[in-house]
Amino acid sequence: MQNIKRKQTRQIRLGQVLIGGGAPVSIQSMLSVPTRDVQAALSQIQELEQAGCQIIRFAVTGEEDLRAIKTLKQSASVPLVADIHFDYKLALGAIAAGVDGLRINPGNIGSREKVEAVVKAASQHDIPIRIGVNGGSLPQHLLQKYGLSAQAMVEAALEHVRILEDLNFEAIKISVKASSLPLTLESYRALSERVTYPLHLGITEAGTLLSGSVKSAMALGILLSEGIGDTIRVSLTADPVREVQVARQILQNLELRKGLNIVSCPTCGRTRVNLFKLADEVEKALQKYSELPLTIAVMGCAVNGPGEAREADFGIAGGQGEGLIFARGEIIKKVPENRLVAELVKLVEENAQSL
Repeated sequence: MQNIKRKQTRQIRLGQVLIGGGAPVSIQSMLSVPTRDVQAALSQIQELEQAGCQIIRFAVTGEEDLRAIKTLKQSASVPLVADIHFDYKLALGAIAAGVDGLRINPGNIGSREKVEAVVKAASQHDIPIRIGVNGGSLPQHLLQKYGLSAQAMVEAALEHVRILEDLNFEAIKISVKASSLPLTLESYRALSERVTYPLHLGITEAGTLLSGSVKSAMALGILLSEGIGDTIRVSLTADPVREVQVARQILQNLELRKGLNIVSCPTCGRTRVNLFKLADEVEKALQKYSELPLTIAVMGCAVNGPGEAREADFGIAGGQGEGLIFARGEIIKKVPENRLVAELVKLVEENAQSL
């Protein structure tokens, strides 16, 4: 399926998800609602799972969040990772509550002794730790020595890796995220040369849906194409479900994951159908088939559409009040415009079992 030669990394287990060591690249997202709001959190977890999210992270900011963890764990079918800043006691509480993994920021979790306490608890409960380095929260001594640079990012990660290794803890995943695309690329490339631990990819504070998706797709696409990366998150100022959808598209376009691929033409003067609306309707109608290895074409021209999309498994081409249903470039039938989507869905349903 893939021509990308991925870097061989150590394998760790996060809940039931294998990470590194040749395991498929996993998609992660993060709850945007307060963890203590249990009903909202449960609802968002369900939405993310349905969208194809495989790892869900959430913020733990106090005792109320800790109390919610047990309920979230009972309902979630994917691993849950507690995101901890500043207070190492919250990390200890999250471990005791049953989280599948931890994410800590080495720039703000506290002294070596506090990190050691967290590591010992994680080891006892057999859960991995992600060392999360962010460009915006590097330790002062590294900033003074190196400035905001890839060298500072990598050294921040390695300082804490050494602490974990000194404690014989190797269930480690690392991220070195920045909001700058060049800095992120340089940091991950340098880190990948220094360690064999699995790496979590992402651009931090990437931006809104459009700008953040573009920046993330560029960074993650480049690194993944170089064989770097074992889990990914597209960080957007948007509904986290959109993060998962963008991440899926990145992996599918790199042929690192199979799934539904919808192609559509950009429209032109020949178009006699509202193609923007039609493409959106197709995408929504086929959402539940997102795992199927199918290419679906949505074309705006009934004359050239089937020919231009002959590589698609199935597709539709709009016209003046009517359109064509086709399979692998061959026209199956002509239907009224208002039946195009329904007929396409019917065709997919009829063939879903054989895929």
